[in-house]
Amino acid sequence: MDRKIEKKKWSTKRLLTIGGIAGLVLLIGGSIYFTSGKSKLSVDTERLTISEVTKGPFVVTIPVNGVVTPITTIYLDAVEGGLVEAKYVEDGANLKKGDPILKLSNTDLELNLANQETAVYAAQTQMQISQNNAVSNTINKLNQMADVDNAFKEAERIYKLDKHLYEQKALSQQDYQSALNTYEYQLNRRKLTQRILKQDTALVKQQNKQAQEQYAQMKTTLTLMRKKVADLTVRAPIDGQLTSMDSEVGQSKNKGDRLGQIDVLSGYKVRVDVDEHYISQVYIGLTGTFQFADKTYTLKIKKVFPQITNSKFQVDMQFVGTAPKGIRRGQTLQILLALSDETKQVLLPKGGFIEKTGGNWVFKMSEDGKTAYKVAVQLGRQSTDYYEILGGLKPGDKVITSSYDTFGDIQELILNKN
Repeated sequence: MDRKIEKKKWSTKRLLTIGGIAGLVLLIGGSIYFTSGKSKLSVDTERLTISEVTKGPFVVTIPVNGVVTPITTIYLDAVEGGLVEAKYVEDGANLKKGDPILKLSNTDLELNLANQETAVYAAQTQMQISQNNAVSNTINKLNQMADVDNAFKEAERIYKLDKHLYEQKALSQQDYQSALNTYEYQLNRRKLTQRILKQDTALVKQQNKQAQEQYAQMKTTLTLMRKKVADLTVRAPIDGQLTSMDSEVGQSKNKGDRLGQIDVLSGYKVRVDVDEHYISQVYIGLTGTFQFADKTYTLKIKKVFPQITNSKFQVDMQFVGTAPKGIRRGQTLQILLALSDETKQVLLPKGGFIEKTGGNWVFKMSEDGKTAYKVAVQLGRQSTDYYEILGGLKPGDKVITSSYDTFGDIQELILNKN
């Protein structure tokens, strides 16, 4: 009888296969295990900038450029158009108030002035004639009134006398009635003449007032015309220096054209350009500082111009105290404009690291100074030299603040000191 042979479940071939797979898995696992830690890079500390986190005074400042300008500038514009007839001074001249600068010629304006002068003289003559006629007319009416008044008094005398005789039965009724009629006629005539004289007097006064007002208006117009002609001679409105003059003899100037400007040299101000990003943070009273001849000077904002041009707006700043000796018109100053009051904050010096990290993390040194590792940080405001630290670092921490461009995605730095 045949005996059944049972097949072995774990043959040598199968065991070798399983062993090979297990070894491969262990090899891969070990490789992953031994290489899985943080990526590291060895760097030389001499090529790094290492800064310490501190707590100290902090002011939000921005660097701006300002140009020194005169404290006051008066622009010279052509009040009336015309041809440049004469130039009395050249650009850069120091002038006193009222000094002539140039003269414009305008024939039409001068002809209008002559016509207006003629009209005023004619109106004055006519007014005098009217006044003489009014006086003569008044005299005639007064004479007429005197005659009427005399006739009335005579009629009144006769009437009273005849009335007395009539009451005494010494005069007939017909004669008495005649005297009464004459008296009443002269009475009415006197009243009418008085009324006419009163109305005539009021009319004469009204006509005289109107004539006076019209003449005064014509004289005002004449004064304005004379001023316009006088303005053809451009004069210095204040003491100062003539600058930016662009006028030559024979050149035509339209009304409103810029002829030049007068700069008052008694002091200076600084016209500053500021990025439009800061327009809500800039206001009158803010201060700024600048260095000149190894000294620090302070400026204060006195005026803010809200108009934005080429992504910038302008402010005028004046010197706090005396201006530096030797400063010149047109000179450019580099100013640190303070946008906040001074407070104490945790601070980190600025550096090239910000370009790589965006201010979200930094390489912080370990306590033994042998390594540096990534830590998340939160930056706040900034000045020209520092960032305000809101979280992630504390005073005494040391941070690599130079550029991280060569570090790639390294998580930890091994610091080598030579």
